[in-house]
Amino acid sequence: MFLLPDLSYEYDALGPYISSDIMELHHKKHHQAYVDKLNAALEGRSEFADWTVERLLSELSALPEELRTTVRNNAGGHYNHSLFWQWLSPNGGGQPGGELEQAIVARYGTFQEFVDNFTTQASGVFGSGWVWLQPNMDIITTPNQDSPLTTDGEAPLLGLDVWEHAYYLDYKNRRPEYIEAWWNIVNWDFVRERYEKSL
Repeated sequence: MFLLPDLSYEYDALGPYISSDIMELHHKKHHQAYVDKLNAALEGRSEFADWTVERLLSELSALPEELRTTVRNNAGGHYNHSLFWQWLSPNGGGQPGGELEQAIVARYGTFQEFVDNFTTQASGVFGSGWVWLQPNMDIITTPNQDSPLTTDGEAPLLGLDVWEHAYYLDYKNRRPEYIEAWWNIVNWDFVRERYEKSL
């Protein structure tokens, strides 16, 4: 059984950038729905009882064909959101510092160029999806709840949810404003930890 993870902060902790209302809806309703549907899909499938969500996504082709789409969507939703909550912090924002910032600057020239590139790709996702920073410093996007573990074979360092459910209560259809606000609450400590583990 997969479980909805607890947050390390209160729903209202990310204001004024993301409201308590949207955090509660996003976490308790949208993320919970992915968990519930994933558990329902795997109910009675004892051969997958000890599989982690990471293994399900990395070895999707090993699943029976009738399970793949449901697992791809809902394991992806669970995995992506479980990380997303950790990429947010009331004490976030600023720049990452350390070797991670050096790697970003080596690839993009300046940290601001990276921010601009990431923002452009996030703004350009058609419909629902995500934008990611990968360990090799590539910025990639995925549609729907697709995970880089499935599409790219690598766990992401950083990801931004650009589904409307992530921002519509606060920003209506103004996705660029949501993205701009999000940079103020990025948890660079967590991103650095993931980068250091990827080396």
